[in-house]
Amino acid sequence: MRRACASDPARSRGRASGAPEHAFRSAFQRDRDRIVHSGAFRRLQYKTQVFVAFEGDHYRTRLTHTLEVAQIARTAARVLGLDEDLAEAVALAHDLGHPPFGHAGERALDEALGDFGGFDHNLQTFRLVTRLERRYAAFDGLDLTAETLEGIVKHHGPLTPEGVPAPVREHPLFERMDPFARCHAEGQLAALCDDLAYCSHDIDDGVRAGFLRPEELLEVPVVGRAARAVRDAYGTLSRERFAHETVRRTIDFLVGDLVAETERRLARWRPADADAVRRLDEPVVAFSPATARDLEALRRFLHERVYRHYRVCRAAHRARRIVRELFGTLHAHPECLPDDWRRRAGAAGSQETAAVVRDYIAGMTDRYAAREHERICSTRWDRP
Repeated sequence: MRRACASDPARSRGRASGAPEHAFRSAFQRDRDRIVHSGAFRRLQYKTQVFVAFEGDHYRTRLTHTLEVAQIARTAARVLGLDEDLAEAVALAHDLGHPPFGHAGERALDEALGDFGGFDHNLQTFRLVTRLERRYAAFDGLDLTAETLEGIVKHHGPLTPEGVPAPVREHPLFERMDPFARCHAEGQLAALCDDLAYCSHDIDDGVRAGFLRPEELLEVPVVGRAARAVRDAYGTLSRERFAHETVRRTIDFLVGDLVAETERRLARWRPADADAVRRLDEPVVAFSPATARDLEALRRFLHERVYRHYRVCRAAHRARRIVRELFGTLHAHPECLPDDWRRRAGAAGSQETAAVVRDYIAGMTDRYAAREHERICSTRWDRP
């Protein structure tokens, strides 16, 4: 049953185009569908989550991670009586702006753009859905509702008056996004489901890669209770079965904790509508304090044992070099850009050209970035 505090698509704050809504799809359903049909969404298939996409076919990519976040968010939204379509739309959009090679690529692009405002994948997502996607005859971007845009710009919390990026501030729906208030409950839920999904699934990929031994999971924060339950129930299992069963139970526990804590907060505050959620002093969607502490410990464990593993660091080193050299070459020599991008660029070394090169590189898949680097920066002549 829909809660009073759920976002209501029939009372949406609208789209920039002012276009009427569909006859049988809600406003938030249309947002979800437009995201899924976007070019940026398809490219997530070949973008790094932790392991570079072409290192193996069985590791998670940005696309599979995104689908997992969306599935968890939709399930939790249904249990909590929130709008499932809005939670799913925000979850599906949350990583669209990631450049190739995951966080290594993002850090390299941020450093390369140090004199031009830096780079943030969340802001790049906003640029994509409001301007860079060019598929519709009547407008640039995807013309999403103010609520879905709000979920994107507040993925890490409310904005501050001194920290509003120009593309957000200049958007016609800026005020309707209520930028300095908390996000609606569906956006809060999507953000925590992102944390929940990557912490759980990076354990699975870490075991698959051989970075973690199955027996180690017995003592890992959050994961340990599930691992011990699997061992007690099934005894000896193959590495893959043990890891999957442990991660499955971990996700189930975390979603249950998230739902229970959110129910407690909703019962205490009883927000009358989505606006009341925005005005609360604390988030309405949360993990219990004990689980939040355990998740932080799990992140530290993953950072030490998975994200800083020498194989991941080697790939990250190569990725940063590819992104830095691509940016430097194209920024200094915009004539090397493909025709449609070159027409948008300005003079060599200019801020205008930096913005075009940023958007060009950020939209690349891992494979395309590596090939472009070889075509542009390599001294080899045996490749076209």
